[in-house]
Amino acid sequence: MSDSLKIYSGLFIFLVLVTSPFWYNLAGNKSEKPKPEIITKHKQCVEDANYMKVNHMTLLNIWRDSVVREGKRIHVSSYNNQEYYISLSSMQHQKSCIGCHTNKAQFCDRCHNYTGVSRLDCWDCHYEPGRF
Repeated sequence: MSDSLKIYSGLFIFLVLVTSPFWYNLAGNKSEKPKPEIITKHKQCVEDANYMKVNHMTLLNIWRDSVVREGKRIHVSSYNNQEYYISLSSMQHQKSCIGCHTNKAQFCDRCHNYTGVSRLDCWDCHYEPGRF
């Protein structure tokens, strides 16, 4: 009989620990979604904003591979059929990522900190926006 008490107590403690994030959020202790600041003179991004929120890293990886492996530097947007020069450098082309997203702390870091992405490997090769 004492073994069943230990088993049920252990199961209860396990369930409480596993479901604690769910109960914590139900209690209203949610953090607000970040609102990144986009300071730009352009009206639109290279793709639709909703697409970029979800798939920007996939797009950047595709761009990296197409530039490094194929020498392709032009992206044709599926959103507006415009051509964009593939580059993270604000010094070369203003019609690219860093041409619009000029403040890493107010744009990139807000969402990445919220989602727990602690390391961005973009800056291993590229200068951070506003650094130079």
